Amino acid sequence: MGKMIGAAEFKAHCLRIMEEANRSGETVVITKRGKPFMEMKRVAPDEATPLFGCMKGSMTWLTDDPTAPALDSGWEEEWDANNPPELYR
Repeated sequence: MGKMIGAAEFKAHCLRIMEEANRSGETVVITKRGKPFMEMKRVAPDEATPLFGCMKGSMTWLTDDPTAPALDSGWEEEWDANNPPELYR
């Protein structure tokens, strides 16, 4: 079952008890009036994913040539038609 501690003692020394349980991996049973009330046990740590390289393989290219211009030629005329120069004088 594990180590048994009364609720009053747990309340008085809770941080110390938690550290000991974490270090030893032992389950602590907290009792109320001598009867098991709650069980405290260490949670297994998650396997952390390293940040460096975590996005590898998640990007896809929208074009075959990533160095090609983003806009086709002719966008200058369209820009000028939608943004007349007299507005910006």
